[in-house]
Amino acid sequence: MTEGLSVDELRELDARYAMRTYLRAGVEFVRGEGARLWDSSGKEYLDFFAGLSVHNAGHCHPRIVEAIQRQAATFAGSSNLFLSAPALRLSRRLSESSLGGRVFLANTGTEASEGAIKIARKHAHRRGVETPEIISLDSDFHGRTLGALAATPKLADEERFGPLPRGFRYVPRDDAEALRAAASENTAAVFFELIQGEAGVWPIPAEVIEAARQVCDETGALLIFDEVQTGMGRTGTLWAYQGVGVEPDVITAAKALGGGLPVGAIIAGERASDVLEPGDHGSTFAGGPIQASAALAALDVLSDEALLASVRELGERLMGGLREIDGIVDVRGRGLMVGVSLAEGIDAAAVRDRCLEAGLVLNCPGPGMLRLLPPLIIEAADVDRALEIIAASVRG
Repeated sequence: MTEGLSVDELRELDARYAMRTYLRAGVEFVRGEGARLWDSSGKEYLDFFAGLSVHNAGHCHPRIVEAIQRQAATFAGSSNLFLSAPALRLSRRLSESSLGGRVFLANTGTEASEGAIKIARKHAHRRGVETPEIISLDSDFHGRTLGALAATPKLADEERFGPLPRGFRYVPRDDAEALRAAASENTAAVFFELIQGEAGVWPIPAEVIEAARQVCDETGALLIFDEVQTGMGRTGTLWAYQGVGVEPDVITAAKALGGGLPVGAIIAGERASDVLEPGDHGSTFAGGPIQASAALAALDVLSDEALLASVRELGERLMGGLREIDGIVDVRGRGLMVGVSLAEGIDAAAVRDRCLEAGLVLNCPGPGMLRLLPPLIIEAADVDRALEIIAASVRG
């Protein structure tokens, strides 16, 4: 037990002192290694959630741990007003691994979304657009600060959080014609996830992705892909866009980018690289040497071609096994980003809880759905064990 506190005592602290923004399970994880977690009682779990796709390289990967320890013992940082080799090496690595332009380092995916929105609006103003509009897709998730929230249709709740920033339009995620109809001379950007993670892992149809690129080419708007959850090898390519045949103007990244530490990024291609100028944007902690060193190590691990091939192979194994389980009626995803829908009458939250009790950590993103986001370093035996637990838990 951490500091001699029991789970019940931690629950009391949570109830008394933490703002009530999370419904937490009654488990305290205290150690992680690879695809395994251990709780405060010593029980072992197979992790198929990876801290919401943060630990793509697994828990406490030795290369990431060594990079953090080495940098933390040397220099923790001063300010972005000075040069920093780890931050600039990371910027180069991100640029060369994707769009080839410039990079703004942030701390989180939400911050990356906010910065991308600012880039889109300023870019539009440069084109003479007085009232820029950003198009996103129903069920997108881009974050919880006000600008990102306004681009997140499901959570853009004016009654609770309004007034939200204006200039956002939403269209169905599977309707290319609706996307084309929503575009106009005021369109500043089309901004969406290639696979909607928080909604339950819903890949966006190819015709919608292609329509978005066409709309942006015709209007001069920017195409922005939110790669916060899909990036860093999750779908079997380093960036998900590299598997769909359409190149965006901007991508946002975070989660697994930091190897467990808070790191986000905006990566811009040629059309958007020079939009932000001195004073337009900033961040006190972003690109700190410790975080940047961790991110560089994570990129070393997750850009390995053999690992990415394994992600594709094991993803097929996982999805194929899920399709054979009675009570699962739909399986979707790419690589090791997998969502399932359960038959009517099966309580997904109860299935998740039974899996947890049996030693498997996964997620229930919504009614009737499960989400699986295992570390990318898992093995075939881990997939088979997870399938056994899920099958038994669905049966009840």
